[in-house]
Amino acid sequence: MQLKKEPKSVRGALALATCSLLAGTSPAHAAKEWEVDSAVLFYSEGSDRISLVEPVVGLRKALGDDEYVGMRIVIDALTGASPNGAIATDAVQTFTTPSGDASYTVQPGETPLDPTFKDHRIALNGVWEKPLSERLKGVFSANFSTEYDYQSMGVTATLARDFNNRNTTLSAGASYSADTIEPVGGTPVGLASMPVFPAVKQTQGASEDKTVTEFLVGITQVLNRRTLMQFNYTHGMDDGYLTDPYKLLSVVNSAGNVSGYRFEKRPEERTRQTVFWRTLHQFTEDVLDVSYRYYWDDWGVSSHTLDTRYRYELGGGHYLQPHVRLYQQSAADFYRFSLAEGATPTHASADYRLGDMTTTTFGLKYGFAVSEDKEYSMRIEYMNQSDDNGRFEDVDAIIVQASYSFLF
Repeated sequence: MQLKKEPKSVRGALALATCSLLAGTSPAHAAKEWEVDSAVLFYSEGSDRISLVEPVVGLRKALGDDEYVGMRIVIDALTGASPNGAIATDAVQTFTTPSGDASYTVQPGETPLDPTFKDHRIALNGVWEKPLSERLKGVFSANFSTEYDYQSMGVTATLARDFNNRNTTLSAGASYSADTIEPVGGTPVGLASMPVFPAVKQTQGASEDKTVTEFLVGITQVLNRRTLMQFNYTHGMDDGYLTDPYKLLSVVNSAGNVSGYRFEKRPEERTRQTVFWRTLHQFTEDVLDVSYRYYWDDWGVSSHTLDTRYRYELGGGHYLQPHVRLYQQSAADFYRFSLAEGATPTHASADYRLGDMTTTTFGLKYGFAVSEDKEYSMRIEYMNQSDDNGRFEDVDAIIVQASYSFLF
């Protein structure tokens, strides 16, 4: 079941393409050894909502002069309850499960949560970084992920060209992914009424497909020996089934009471654009990392993201890194808190992730380098997500991640 589906992006490949500027070169002895980055992430929205445990292992090995291969394995395990899109009322509400073989109730005044939410995902990603000439580098990757109702396969290619005595890097990339969605109980007909159990919902098939295409151009510039700046522009296109088959909308009559529920329906195309700016500055030892991202699409959604990290060196291989992230989003054109009885919109969704929303994240990371080739770190963050119109309750989450990097 989907919590959040983000396409594999050329942004990751661009980060690899410019890693020599952003992070320096790898230790010389790494040419004969594997670099390993491992981590376990825990995410929790509280005892009655989503929890996630995610172990990650990344491997990278030098094959020759500036040529590397790598792979990354991610395993997700999600449990808990997820908002189904319906509104809270002063009466008991009963909903049919997506499978159609049971029902669940929500008490008065409570946000309707689907307790059947669960997911297990395995994702694999392989990367090949190769110099194509003295100043041209290619980064090529392929990814595959699977879960019980969603599969995705994709490829990415990025080229990075150095100029100006290697102080300037121009990058261009493209990615493509093909996804298949197999909703539990079949794909519901968009905006059709949710049946009362044991009635069976209207479906339009057992599975649906979508494709995601993305293009990126960017420039990374060394301003001086301590400062680096990066600009990217990304253009993305989604095509196919973009609806969340598990989300509902409440239908409200003229008296203000909920008289039923409908399945949501989103457009089958989406064009996305992003501009991104990032600056890294090293003081005597400490490093400041600041970025800003502006996003907009033809669904009417736009967002601003400001992200700041400051790495404070404590000495002896120890460091602290505070983190602050501010995110603000406007609602999609077809976002609705609920539907009026008798309304016949072309598209509608009550998913709060498409509404007016503000998210604030505060965190702190502590790291300790045992030696040149071993480092431990621990990160803890608090996230608050709020509906700018005050109609849905805030979502508070805790994020904890433990990491270990080493060579073997």
